[in-house]
Amino acid sequence: MSEKFDTQQWPVEIRHKQADRVIEIDFDDGKRFRLPAELLRVESPSAEVQGHGPGQKQLVAGRRHVGILRLEPVGNYAVRIHFDDLHDTGIYSWRYLYELGENQEQIWQDYLDALETHGLSRDPPKPA
Repeated sequence: MSEKFDTQQWPVEIRHKQADRVIEIDFDDGKRFRLPAELLRVESPSAEVQGHGPGQKQLVAGRRHVGILRLEPVGNYAVRIHFDDLHDTGIYSWRYLYELGENQEQIWQDYLDALETHGLSRDPPKPA
């Protein structure tokens, strides 16, 4: 198993709160994270978002209202999230979800700053 799937903290419970568009994860070290669908979608570990190497990450805009359709276990080390915009290629390791939770404020601010820099919005484009 590659290092990106290694983990020191294991989830003890994962709750999908569909109406709130979040997942809540409790880890065995007592930490609890509430991760919004929008954050999970724009930070997807998929190659579509992260690229295939350093510096290739894509900025994903227009996902303010994205929801989660379902969670699918991947072995005992990760979960695949199926979003209602039909994105479902990211495999979220426990380590990655923990890191997102630990660094959520900074990751979110960096995302908002990048949107502003590129003149993009969290809202989907309006129909012509």
